[in-house]
Amino acid sequence: MNDQIRSTTVRVFVALAPPDDAKEELAQALRPAYAAYPRMRWNRIEDWHITLAFLGELPRAAVSPLRPPLAELAARHTPLHLALRGGGHFDERVLWSGIGGDVEGLRLLAGEVQELARAHGVDFPERPLNPHLTLARSRRADALSAVQVAAGLSSFTGRTWRTERLHLVGSNSGRGPGPIHYRDVEAWPFGDTG
Repeated sequence: MNDQIRSTTVRVFVALAPPDDAKEELAQALRPAYAAYPRMRWNRIEDWHITLAFLGELPRAAVSPLRPPLAELAARHTPLHLALRGGGHFDERVLWSGIGGDVEGLRLLAGEVQELARAHGVDFPERPLNPHLTLARSRRADALSAVQVAAGLSSFTGRTWRTERLHLVGSNSGRGPGPIHYRDVEAWPFGDTG
């Protein structure tokens, strides 16, 4: 039965992905923390993303109708200029990097994505956008690790980069042991800046 459920549903969200050189810049700043806190569950650098709308577990049939309107939404938007900045934590266990740059534009884009999803029948909890990029999770016994690493990232300021694509992403979260892995279902370029 579980295999049947897995084949008919997918866990999805809409996100932005920093370019590789911006991610590498942050990874470089994290190298001492990787060594000092090996028990943290570090997200793979290729999976780093900024979530605009977490849509949850959807029937596969509900995902396809989202593709054309998401493509149109991306084409209507000019790219945003963002940067990875500082660090913080949720509940002393989830470590994240903050987002700088056109945060107001990011909030507006997230609102449009959420409206679009709801207009196409996807019901998901409303959460205020707290722009961030999740880096790691600590185990309960090591809860202060995220707090300590976040303090070390407080002065980090990455270079400004331009968003290139809007991503519809699927994940294996909650589907067995092991790390969470993400894969693009599809991605669409933002409109040209002219």
